[in-house]
Amino acid sequence: MPELPEIASRAAEMKKELIGRKIAGVKVFQPKCLNVSKAKFIRALKGAKIEEISHHGKWIFTHTTKGWLLINMGMGGELLLVPCDVLPEKRQVVFEFGDGDCLSVSFWWFGHTHYAAEGKLDGHKMSAKLGPNALDVKLPEFRKMLEGRRGNVKSFLLNQERIAGIGNAYAHDILFLAGLHPLRTIDTLEDDEVKALWNGVRKGLGMSLKRGGAWYEKDLYGKPGRFTQKMLLVGYREGEPCPTCGGKVVKIKTGSTSTFICPKCQPLKAKKSPAKKTTKTKKRAAAKRRK
Repeated sequence: MPELPEIASRAAEMKKELIGRKIAGVKVFQPKCLNVSKAKFIRALKGAKIEEISHHGKWIFTHTTKGWLLINMGMGGELLLVPCDVLPEKRQVVFEFGDGDCLSVSFWWFGHTHYAAEGKLDGHKMSAKLGPNALDVKLPEFRKMLEGRRGNVKSFLLNQERIAGIGNAYAHDILFLAGLHPLRTIDTLEDDEVKALWNGVRKGLGMSLKRGGAWYEKDLYGKPGRFTQKMLLVGYREGEPCPTCGGKVVKIKTGSTSTFICPKCQPLKAKKSPAKKTTKTKKRAAAKRRK
């Protein structure tokens, strides 16, 4: 499933290639991926000029002179800029630019190609409820987001309404980098652990983002991402040595998902706060200092 590194990379590539281009034609081969009728979708975007492209969570936002095109790649697929005479065999929607190039959109499962009229983007329920992009959150804001919460840290990371763009693929290494067990509850985290989690998000996603995303997703030109499986720290490395302590990476069940962890580097038990000194202990320490 494409997550923030892949979606941000595709949005950047589209921005480079498509800004200023006019959508000369729209072909829909799978109307189920639309949020409006096929006729309305084609009518709304045909003739539109592309003005801006951005991303939020796992969605790509394309602003045109006739409203918004929103793309969510679901469980994965291909978003390709190709000559119109060599379109891939599998495609759900194709946008023609009139210069011989087409943007072909295909999904494996659960993808969306939606339209929102100008001024109506807030009414698009699937994207309007998203939390901030994971890499845009500053540490003070991150601390506030966790205040008063009691759920486990992995559930928080995967909740798109809290923080957008993280999925199961990157959560393994994010938690390993933070030294946190996925089932640690938020209310047991100390200040330094919250900071470690924030840093883990930035590093865990950033390593892939700077390489154009993961190897299992193709870029706009049909080339795989440069973040390879060998670059994963513990994710999907069951039975292999932990890169920090050398212990074995294990796979555990965490609710409806599984997580790969190093049991030694990511203990479930909360870190103990230093014991408070009793009055008696304080008096003894004071007497010692006087001597």
